[in-house]
Amino acid sequence: QRILRLAEMCRRLETEEEKVLPFYPSSLAEREQQDVRRILAASPNEPLARALQDYVGLERFWQRFNKAKLEEKALERARAALANRNRHLRELLQQYLAGAALSQKVPRDPPL
Repeated sequence: QRILRLAEMCRRLETEEEKVLPFYPSSLAEREQQDVRRILAASPNEPLARALQDYVGLERFWQRFNKAKLEEKALERARAALANRNRHLRELLQQYLAGAALSQKVPRDPPL
């Protein structure tokens, strides 16, 4: 109940895109979606399925949680790629500066 209450409070902080667009568009055909709705509407016989019905309200929470985790992983990968690129550019800069320093030490015209 606490998580659901916090989710309702956070709803105000959502962006317009999050409010309007669904998180996971269904890849099921219309017929398959109807079958899913029919199955979900029927009362479950198994004890585990009955227990899970108590947590149906958390489905949106888990969608958001998973979306945030996926975005976090994508950002971690992007950060690692940028760190590698930065390291490579620093190495190139060091090589350039070492070459420039070396060329200043070597006289251009030998003394006659």
